[in-house]
Amino acid sequence: MEHLILVVEDDQGLREAINIYLKSQQYKTVLAENGMEGLQQLDKLGDQVHLAIVDLMMPVMDGLTMIQEVRKRYDFPIIILSARSEEVDKINGLTMGADDYLTKPFSSMELLARVNAALRRYDRFLEMKTTGVDDKKAELLVNRGLELNTLTKEVRVDGKEVHLTPKEFLILELLMRNPGRVFSAAEIYESIWKEDALSTETITVHIRKLREKIEENPKKPVYLQVVWGLGYKLRRD
Repeated sequence: MEHLILVVEDDQGLREAINIYLKSQQYKTVLAENGMEGLQQLDKLGDQVHLAIVDLMMPVMDGLTMIQEVRKRYDFPIIILSARSEEVDKINGLTMGADDYLTKPFSSMELLARVNAALRRYDRFLEMKTTGVDDKKAELLVNRGLELNTLTKEVRVDGKEVHLTPKEFLILELLMRNPGRVFSAAEIYESIWKEDALSTETITVHIRKLREKIEENPKKPVYLQVVWGLGYKLRRD
């Protein structure tokens, strides 16, 4: 599949460098200087975009605002770029729907590895989502009022459909396939991201977002529970 990547970065030198890195791997790119331009490009391109790389600190419209708007319409992966001094903004970006982050400065190899991994996961997600489904072959995972269809990629809570990002879906599927088993944050990260877990804060954020979507009261979860000092589990039905 030919992939189109949206790069949103106000630093011209870095924006052009990222463009060169991506084109060296035969990716198509479209560039924007700030969040507003990024959204304008999406208005033109729509579902043609497969991934976005978004800086956080930009004029006109910052990356956090752009990510919030993107997630109202699109589920493609988003990788945020952050400076070390933007730790809180990085967490906020993940909370708003970003899938991964890179801390500046970063190497071209690290950028391309994360882009490649994100696109592989998204390709699998799209393939399963668009494949014609035979009801006899569909696998439905059920835990009380929580239902996850592995073929249609649909999740329902008490009959009501819940929209999850690809990463949220994969984390929930992992836990639903193993009810009662405790997974450490590192185990979840390595299972979903397919790489060593250098940091697990992104798992904390994704778990929080999952709770907000599937729990009636996220502070008193029925399904997704923390086992303090060990990790997370889906309560056995």
